[in-house]
Amino acid sequence: MIRTRFTRRALPVLALLPALLPTGARPAAAQAWPTRSLRLVVPFAAGTTTDIFGRAIGNHLSTALGQPVVVDNRSGAGGNIGVAAAARERPDGYTMVLGTSGTHGVNASLYADPGYDPVKDFTPVVGFVTAPVVLAVRPELGARDFAGLLEIAKRRPLTFASAGNGTTGHLSQALLDLRAGTRTVHVPYRSGAQAVTDLLSGQVDAMYYHYLPLAGHVQEGKLMVLGTTAPVRTPNLPNLPTMLELGLRDFVVEGWWAIYLPAGAPRPVVDRLNQAVNAWLRLPEALEMLRSQGVQPVGGTPEELAARTAAEVAKWRDVIREARIEPG
Repeated sequence: MIRTRFTRRALPVLALLPALLPTGARPAAAQAWPTRSLRLVVPFAAGTTTDIFGRAIGNHLSTALGQPVVVDNRSGAGGNIGVAAAARERPDGYTMVLGTSGTHGVNASLYADPGYDPVKDFTPVVGFVTAPVVLAVRPELGARDFAGLLEIAKRRPLTFASAGNGTTGHLSQALLDLRAGTRTVHVPYRSGAQAVTDLLSGQVDAMYYHYLPLAGHVQEGKLMVLGTTAPVRTPNLPNLPTMLELGLRDFVVEGWWAIYLPAGAPRPVVDRLNQAVNAWLRLPEALEMLRSQGVQPVGGTPEELAARTAAEVAKWRDVIREARIEPG
């Protein structure tokens, strides 16, 4: 019989056939995806910035993929509830999650057990946008620039408002103390809007916050901005120095958003989603929408998002431990 001799010689070659097949001959499952609707988990409530971004992404992907994308708002515990639920879903490409700098950078160290590992439990797909914060003060404080603010901080503790523990505003205030040697007082609020209201009324001295909600008050002379936490000066505020330029080492704080799939997602699915989002981020209408929200597009490869995620987790682990930050 020839069966045994033929089988022994043919098996190594047969084992290589999937890798040798052209793309068009790959398994039908990878070729057909998606064949039904997809779900995008947004781990914050409807109407939030993350929700606005999620619905914009969902609308585009519905068109690009030819299937409906349903936004699933699952808020609570700083985003942990929704992200933990997404991590437990099948890695078949039908459940995505819109992660943030909080859920995939800060929360791993801020919470004793967020319910997921931002690195091990997810497959990075693509970065979406970033948004630095600015340092805002009341003109009545008497600080005309950052150096003036530090002089006042030497004479008395300054109060810094934030939208809550572990937010970009709180982390920026903590970094200021660590890098500049100040001893400021953190005043957390239930929302950024409440914090801005008390800053305007003089209940607090300063805050780090996204520029867009402050822009009108700055233009009216009710607030001043002294610096930005971006790595480089931003196009909308070209004359505003970065905290790095002001002499504070390793002082970069950005809110960011990105798309992830549960760990183990097929690479062809990851690549198709990545390409679709990158294509959208190049469209004039997308760029206009993002500018209106005061953010900058990111895009890039899954590997770049993986590197960002790991770096952010490590960075904030050290800051949170050193500053003794706890969840509110």
